[in-house]
Order: sequence, then C-alpha cells, then structure tokens
Amino acid sequence: MKKYLIVIGMLASGFGALSQSKKAQPAPINDRSYWLAQLDKVARPVMSNLAAGTLRQNMPVTLSPKVDNAGNRAQVAYLEAFGRVLAGIAPWMESEAGNAEEKALRQQYRDWAVKGVAQAVDTAGKDYMRFTGGQPLVDASFMALGLVRCPWLWAHLSPKVQADVVAAFKATRSIVPGYNNWILFSGMIEAFFCKYGIEYDGVRIDYGIREFANNWYVGDGVYSDGAQYHWDYYNSYVIQPYLGNILAVLRQRNPRAYDWYAPKFDQISKRYAVLQERMINTDGSFPVTGRSITYRGGAFHHLADMSLRKQLPQELKPAQVRGALTAVVKKTLEAPSTFTKDGWLNIGLAGHQPGLSEGYINTGSIYLCTFIFLPLGLPETDDFWAAPAEPWTAVKVWNGQDLQADHAVEIK
Repeated sequence: MKKYLIVIGMLASGFGALSQSKKAQPAPINDRSYWLAQLDKVARPVMSNLAAGTLRQNMPVTLSPKVDNAGNRAQVAYLEAFGRVLAGIAPWMESEAGNAEEKALRQQYRDWAVKGVAQAVDTAGKDYMRFTGGQPLVDASFMALGLVRCPWLWAHLSPKVQADVVAAFKATRSIVPGYNNWILFSGMIEAFFCKYGIEYDGVRIDYGIREFANNWYVGDGVYSDGAQYHWDYYNSYVIQPYLGNILAVLRQRNPRAYDWYAPKFDQISKRYAVLQERMINTDGSFPVTGRSITYRGGAFHHLADMSLRKQLPQELKPAQVRGALTAVVKKTLEAPSTFTKDGWLNIGLAGHQPGLSEGYINTGSIYLCTFIFLPLGLPETDDFWAAPAEPWTAVKVWNGQDLQADHAVEIK
C-alpha cells in the first residue's frame, strides 16, 4: 500500500519532484499525468494481485442488493475485473510513449499483464478463471479485446500460455449468446482468433455484424440493442466499439471486407461520437439513464475509442474531447466513497451507490470504467494531449457562445 501511495504521489505531481521557493505554487498537473494517476489508482489492485496469484484472496466481491444469482455472480467476478481492466489499459501498454516515469509504470503493468494472463488461464492455479456458464462469454470477450488492442502482450506470452488462452476462449463457444449485444461478444473472440492467425468461425462474426447492420439500426447514429430499443449507453459500452474493432481486424486482413457496410458504419459511429460529446455537461456529469450506469466513465467507451483510433468527426477537436472526458473522470472517480479503504472500487456512479445497480452488477463488473482511459494509447505529442485546452459543447453553450444548431444525420 505504501508503494502504491508513493507511485500515485509521483504521478499526480507531474512525474517528479519540483524544487520550489517558499512562495512558489505547485506546477499544474497536466491532463495526461492526471489520467495516468487515475488509471493507476483504479487498475493497480486488480493487476498487481492477479500477477501475484492473490486476486481471489484479496479482491472483495460485493454483489448488487438485487443480485439475480449470488453464487454464479461471485464466481465470475474475477474474470469480469480482469477482462475489463485489460481491455481498458491495453492501448497504453501497447504504446511506447511518455517520459521515463511513465515508461517505468508501463513496464510494471506489462509485467503484471504477462503474469496475470498466465494466472487467469492456468487450470492448476489459485486464480484460474471460469470460462463457461454464461457470463464468462462477456468477459472473455473483453479479455480478447484487450489482446486485440495490445499485440505486444500476445507476443510476450509463452507458447504454453498462448495455447491455454486459445483453449479458454474456445470453451466459450458452448455459451449461446442472447439475441442482443451478446452476439458481438462471440464475434470479438473470433476476431481475436482472426487477428492472430488462428482458425476462426467467420459465421459468428458475420452474424453479429449483419444483425446490427440490417435489422437493429434505428437512425441518427444509434442502434437498438436487439429487437427492442432501450435508452441507455449500450451503444457505447459495447455495440459501436465492438463493431468498430471487429471491422478493423477484418479489414486489416482483407481491405475489401464488408465494403457494403463499412462506409455506413463510419458515418454512424461519427454521429454517435458527436452525440456522446454533447451528453457531457459542464461539470462532467451526464444523464443518468438506462442499465449499467454504475460503469461510470465506461459510458463513454465509444468516444474514447474513436479518439484512440483517430476516427473523431471533423466537428470534434481532440482537445475538446480530452477536456470533456477529463471532466467525466473527475466527476465519477473523485466523489467520496468511490473506493474502499483498501483501494477497490465501490458500486456506484458518483460515490458508493449500490441502489443504482442491476442484479448482474458486482465488484468485478464495475471495472468497465477503465475504458474511458483508451486515449492514453496515443503519444503525448498527439493533438489529443498536446493541443491547448478547448471547451466542449456544453461549456461553450452555457457560457453564451453562439454555435451551429445540431441536426440528425440520415444514413443512406
């Protein structure tokens, strides 16, 4: 714990002690330093414990007051925590950017990730994770997404561990996905196989893409999550980032893959990025609507992913998105009682609010909040980090600035 506090202090102070006179003010913390400090605060307990084989021993498993299957939820919580953290920190681990302190921190996380993956798939290990039975399909797919986003990690796993990962992912094929966003979880695991030259089931990928493309687009940049539309953040938690990353894998292998759909999806995803940026209020709050709201900043997975993949529409400057997402991080992670006394996340959106959770929510699942940190995979020289701060839409409007009106986008 002492070591953890030292690292956080180093990060928050801008990566290094600064000499100052008695009257001098501390140097301002830049956004990247702040993001790294917050990422480290959230991810460290999960990654360090799993690497040491002590995740089951030390991670508290708190279930929703409305839990739907207590025994099952408690068992799968560990894969939920690891899969989600890995998917969120993967682009940063893939990067080589940053100063000496950031690179040292990255190397620590790389070491933990290599050991952590080995622990997760070691059938004889104390932290072996469950890959069958329903929910594991979701979090195996998040783990697969993390490996898609971080080729460095896959390349540094031993042949035995790679084989164990493949076996674990193949075990999820016995799980029949729900007729909703879950079909993309099956698709992502197959996309992982595709990316790394492993035999894959193209039907599981194609089925998910075609259902969303042909049946579930409801207009103006938004998909229905299955046959029935719900006003929630699942377009961001899962649907659009998954479609974007799956298509990227397929089109890297075959540049003409899904030519009939990729241009439409590009328009749809850009429109939804605009809508996401407009949802962020001047103080970083956002509408509290729909399922899984305790995923905190994970509600902006799509906006973060579009920033990482440099797919933002022209009307969104990277610096204004940085400002908006920074405000969300502050609003959702700095609230009192967000963390336990031992540094684990509590269930809530702005603090400890278990009443906001659905029956499937537990300590592990709320680590989806790490998805907001995806732009740390961009180098510090990228406009996302290097450009001067820009106000986002809500700040401009509520400060009286005149802007062009927003309009729906018709996708043909």
